[in-house]
This record gives sequence, structure tokens and C-alpha cells, in this order.
Amino acid sequence: MADRSYPMTAEGKKQLEEELENLKKVKRPEVINRIKIARSFGDLSENSEYTSAKDEQSVVESRISQIIEQLQYANVIDADDVDADEISIGKKVTVQEDGEEPDVYTIVGASESDPDKGKISNDSPIAKALIGKHVGDVVTVETPVGGYEVTIKAVEVA
Repeated sequence: MADRSYPMTAEGKKQLEEELENLKKVKRPEVINRIKIARSFGDLSENSEYTSAKDEQSVVESRISQIIEQLQYANVIDADDVDADEISIGKKVTVQEDGEEPDVYTIVGASESDPDKGKISNDSPIAKALIGKHVGDVVTVETPVGGYEVTIKAVEVA
């Protein structure tokens, strides 16, 4: 597992640490308390509150394990260490297809991605095509439904 790596921004790492803290100090105790209360209702075989609480406990513990692994193998990318016009994780990129309006994306690690907020994973087809490129480059983005070209208009630290 030593070769496993989770690229992320410093902000993304901080968010994971905060989520982990919340899960350990707030959610986990809440779920444990729900299990204790549900246990007091008697027969566990037909106790939906108990089953629900145990299911939630499983989800919480799974998420805690996932975050611990991501933090253990975190590879924090500092966008300031990359040339100003070179695209990397932590950069905000403006691209444009011919005849279309420009699109703005922030490239982040997979655990930080939020397409609704313009944050795309470094594993996405467009990010893979853009990383390492510079302002003015024309890049072909390969997707499952075919490729398309975009011109890189601007790059800045997010």
C-alpha cells in the first residue's frame, strides 16, 4: 500500500481533517448512544431502531477508515510550486471550445471534487488532458462519447 497516493490541495486536506474530527467526536458518539437506546427496547431481532443505528454505525466507521487512509497517503500539491501558467492540482483554469462560452474549473484531488461548484477531480477526462499544459495550448479532451478541443485561456492559483 505504500505506493498509494491521494493528491489533494492543502484546503482539501484540512477539510478531510475537520470531517474526521467531526465523525470521531460528534457522529460516532451520537450513533453509539442511539444503539444503547435502541438496545433498551428489547428484542434486537425485530428492532428497527437498533438495525438502523447499526447500519449508520457501519457507514460512519467506514468513512472514518476511508479518511484515515486518504490522510495517511495524502500528497499535498502546492500550486505555487508550479509555473504560474502551468496547469496542476490547485489551479483555476479557464478553457473555451470554438464558438462556445468559456468554462472555468478548479482542479482538485478526487476527494475534493464538487462539479456543481466547478471543482473537478484530477482523475476526470478534462483534468487529465489539461494537467501540465499552459495558457494558449489547444488540448484534445477524450471522453467516452468522443473527443473535443479546448483552448486554455487563463490559469491562476485557486
